[in-house]
Amino acid sequence: MDQDLRERIEREAETAALFNALKHDSDAQVGAIMGPMMGENPEFRPHGDEIPGVVAPVIERVNGLSVAEKRDRLEALAPELLEEIDAEDESDDRPLPDLPNVDSYEEVRMRLAPNPNGPWHLGSARMPSVIGTYKELYDGWMLCRFDDTDPETKRPDMNAYGEILDAIEYLGFEPDEIVNASDRVELYYDHAMNLIDEGGAYTCSCEGASFSELKNAGTPCPHRDKDIETTRAEFEAMVDGEYESGEMVLRVRTDIEHKNPALRDWVAFRMVDTPHPRPEAAEYRCWPMLDFQSGVDDHEFEITHIVRGIDLQDSAKRQQFVYDYFGWEYPELIHWGHIQIDAYDVALSTSTIKELIANGELDGWDDPRAPTVASLKRRGIRGEAVVNAMIQLGTSSSNVDLAMSSVYAENRELVDDDADRLFFVRDGVEIPISGAPDVAEPLVHPDHEDRGRRPIPVGDAVSIEEDDRPAVDTRVWLKGLGPVRYTGDAFEFTDEGIEIVREEGVDVIHWVPAGEGVPLRLRTIDGDETGRAEPGVRSYVSDDIVQFERIGFARIDRHDDAGTMAYFSHP
Repeated sequence: MDQDLRERIEREAETAALFNALKHDSDAQVGAIMGPMMGENPEFRPHGDEIPGVVAPVIERVNGLSVAEKRDRLEALAPELLEEIDAEDESDDRPLPDLPNVDSYEEVRMRLAPNPNGPWHLGSARMPSVIGTYKELYDGWMLCRFDDTDPETKRPDMNAYGEILDAIEYLGFEPDEIVNASDRVELYYDHAMNLIDEGGAYTCSCEGASFSELKNAGTPCPHRDKDIETTRAEFEAMVDGEYESGEMVLRVRTDIEHKNPALRDWVAFRMVDTPHPRPEAAEYRCWPMLDFQSGVDDHEFEITHIVRGIDLQDSAKRQQFVYDYFGWEYPELIHWGHIQIDAYDVALSTSTIKELIANGELDGWDDPRAPTVASLKRRGIRGEAVVNAMIQLGTSSSNVDLAMSSVYAENRELVDDDADRLFFVRDGVEIPISGAPDVAEPLVHPDHEDRGRRPIPVGDAVSIEEDDRPAVDTRVWLKGLGPVRYTGDAFEFTDEGIEIVREEGVDVIHWVPAGEGVPLRLRTIDGDETGRAEPGVRSYVSDDIVQFERIGFARIDRHDDAGTMAYFSHP
């Protein structure tokens, strides 16, 4: 190709790479640039075999620029594309929809209702993110009520209570009140007695299969017409633990011919032989079902707005029967769809994650491979980033997908300015170096020169990644140090200026001193990566966030005699 065509290709590639990098807040990739560029410039196609070699160094140079430098360069080349990016950023700032009928209430009162059968997976973080944000928007009130009245099927995990509260704090919220439903059983008994007195409940000793046949046929249970005194006496016997599991239940009297069989005379209380793990609740054997317990509590705490999954629509309809008996006003209701999250091979399931941990397939709830709140926290992802990404999903009744890239983009905005830069070379190759300065001094942060430079001793050899090893007699620029030529045996310092990168397309690569590099293990969602980091990594303490150049952000976890452990956050 002639020089004029080469320059046109370089210009188009630079513009596309700048737009791609700024739009997605990440390094531009050759594959993402080539397709659109070739499609928009058909005259380039006859030179398809040569173009990747022209484009690659251009993209490398673009990726070496700071965000500010990329913006300045794109503004010079194609200001309309920069305006497009900024316009998209503004349109993405979508608030949550207004809550219904807020003017009808003196105070917006909402609740979180976690089941403490395990710490939270990422799907669980949606509820506190949205409700906590609504609380802030309306200067409202928020309850955290642990729905722990199922000591058998969804048996509470004693550690989960505190871990869930820690997760709420990590996300940036604080409940106004915290209660355990298992501390309120006597209150539920009182309401059950009142419901019996209203003619709204009866005790039933039908076997489950027999009642299902009757219910599905719209036929009343033979116990349905018991007098109130008998029902009270039998419910008191349930409370006293005189029945075994499955022997007796208390049912809410609804419409036995209702078009939805799930709403026909549903169970409000049942007997459970398994003791509750909390000592304060271990003596109870008669336990409320969630629909009864939750319905009573929402009234008692004057909840004005409920957000719950679309699969729980029948819960509201069941509870409405109880509310009608007592003359209560039902809260405003929002049903939303399920959430799915990409990037993980593990399902959003508390029981599945527990099983994988028990089998040794996951190291714990904070294993990076686990789709959990604890794992994001250990990776150094801020709770605010999770909240920002979650509220962008809104409250639609349709199922929604959360791309982890959106969480990463939100977090990048929060940590980029504060994260010092460091070099980390994964499983590097050692190459002798001669003629170079004794100390390299790259910037601590490319966008904040006032934070100074970080000294890195060079020594007699450097370590680079195998993919960065140049061809013999090729120059590269060791970032923060300068230009070297590879002889095949060693690097020889050439003392040329930065224009060889800007004008000649010399590759910029990262490196560490072979002698003084610190062994580092980077724990990622795909497994551990090992290598060596520049000596300054030892100056950072646990929970510090750094950016390993050309790799991504990471949280320093610990230092020990073996080296440093860090958790990879995201690119």
